Amino acid sequence: MIKVVFAGTPAFSVGCLNALLAAADVEVVGVVSQPDRKSGRGMKLTPSPVKKAALAAGIDVITPEKLRDNEEALSWLKDKDCDVLVVVAFGMILPVSWLEAPKVAPINVHASLLPRWRGAAPIERALLAGDSETGVCIMQMEEGLDTGGIYLEKRIPITEASTGQSSWADLEALGAEALLESLPKIVSGDLQPKPQDESGVTYAKKIFNEERIIDWTMDADVIERLVRCFTPKPGVRTIHQSKMLKIIAGEVLDSSCAKSAGTVLDVKQGLDVCCGNGHVYRITQIQPEGKKAMNAADFLRGASIKIGDVLG
Repeated sequence: MIKVVFAGTPAFSVGCLNALLAAADVEVVGVVSQPDRKSGRGMKLTPSPVKKAALAAGIDVITPEKLRDNEEALSWLKDKDCDVLVVVAFGMILPVSWLEAPKVAPINVHASLLPRWRGAAPIERALLAGDSETGVCIMQMEEGLDTGGIYLEKRIPITEASTGQSSWADLEALGAEALLESLPKIVSGDLQPKPQDESGVTYAKKIFNEERIIDWTMDADVIERLVRCFTPKPGVRTIHQSKMLKIIAGEVLDSSCAKSAGTVLDVKQGLDVCCGNGHVYRITQIQPEGKKAMNAADFLRGASIKIGDVLG
């Protein structure tokens, strides 16, 4: 029986946790997650998805504010006497004392094809960059940011239909599959980590709110990827007459324009907008401020937008 302590926080991590809980040769002896945070309209303290899943399964959970110089949390970990510490989108830096605690190894399920997209937002950065594929890596953890050796990787294509939401779901399932495949081999010593190729390193910096405001001077292809990346939540936005419009879906048209970026060109089949490279992006689904999402055609029937208006 492989004894595992699991560290994770968001919904993305729950797939791996559930896979471990269902595995016949694994015992999850403890779970570490971030503290409850205020959320929702009432801003009530809410446990993380991982904490909820662990409590539902009757697993011992701790939610420390910090790990460094936290002797109580470290003592808890050592008492678990785990073989492997499995980390999936935990959201805190693990100190050396935690990395050295498991008997076999600390491992991480990382949602990119390392060494490409080390860091906080690998799924979003791969989509925004127009990568043709993504995947997950089972990585040996060390002090550096996603610098450890790779035990196993699995790949999937990024297509024109891939969105942020679909990619998160696909990689959650792929990560669970890769974890269960590699874990017994890591413990037995049959699978050894291979060093990353440092020449291919890129960094996936966190996403800032400003990046989700459309700059119509960007290429239409870039805007199309931006919309897909953040659809349906949290969405990307543009402004018309001082009001925010959330763009849910759209497409790049095989046509060109000579107007300035952001100019509305047509409002018949959708909201056609001129982009910075002289190409046209058609908004097909939109959510007006304070209203539900709708098809652009339905929105345009009651909207004041007209040809020649400038979004921006």
